[in-house]
Amino acid sequence: MPHRPVNPAFSGTCPTPVAAFRGNARLLLLHALAAVFIVFALPALAQAPDAPMPENAHARSYGDGWECDLSYRISDGECASVVVPQNAYATNRSYGAGWDCLHGFKEVDGIACVEVIVPAGGYLDASGQDWRCMRDHVKRDEACDQIMVPEHGYLSDDSYGPAWKCDRGYQADGDSCALIDIPENAFLNAASYGQRWTCERGYFERKGACEAVIIPDNAYFSDASYGPGWKCERGYTESGGRCVPIDLPANAHIDRAGNQWECHRNFQRSRGLCVLND
Repeated sequence: MPHRPVNPAFSGTCPTPVAAFRGNARLLLLHALAAVFIVFALPALAQAPDAPMPENAHARSYGDGWECDLSYRISDGECASVVVPQNAYATNRSYGAGWDCLHGFKEVDGIACVEVIVPAGGYLDASGQDWRCMRDHVKRDEACDQIMVPEHGYLSDDSYGPAWKCDRGYQADGDSCALIDIPENAFLNAASYGQRWTCERGYFERKGACEAVIIPDNAYFSDASYGPGWKCERGYTESGGRCVPIDLPANAHIDRAGNQWECHRNFQRSRGLCVLND
């Protein structure tokens, strides 16, 4: 029996799943490359060297084919003129509308350029397509209303909050600036809200006034925001508005703060005494 030659394209065996997957992947890759080639080749085919060059076109400076002159766009194989509306100018770009509005005009519906109407108290911004209000005006709808700054007030440069602030020594009271009533022995502080004054050193606030701190014997002035305004010297403790000596029991010492006592190590406090730990 004569030997039949084997076809190299078909081995006579079924391909393995891995080989089939690889084959499908190659096929998909080829289809994708073909699609990309067709997409990018279409413009070139439309402007092939043997295709007639339309009016208002010129040969490409690189490659084959032709392209439209400035201010013209390709349309159905022809170079159509870009229609520039009134108050606009041609951009000579191959993208966008092909025109832009002049400074002081803005585009409307992609077909026209209308003048930007600037209200009284406003100005045309740097873009030339919108307006803003002057510093002493505020925008309300399509107008700029003047800011009414009261006496003893000034315009605020903050982008938020009130449009004006009061001079130092005054506080806002409705639409005016009222003088801050500072009691005797007090000074104006830097707070922008709440109480606007602080008592001088040696005085404490009481019922809207600044009263002198009465420092007892064996004490010194303390400017803490709490307490009576004074503190007992080391070795003394407060009792009834006075500073009395600390009565140290046996096996005790004055604590770190200096106004109380604590037991030595190995002793514990019990009924006002220091007793040995068991």
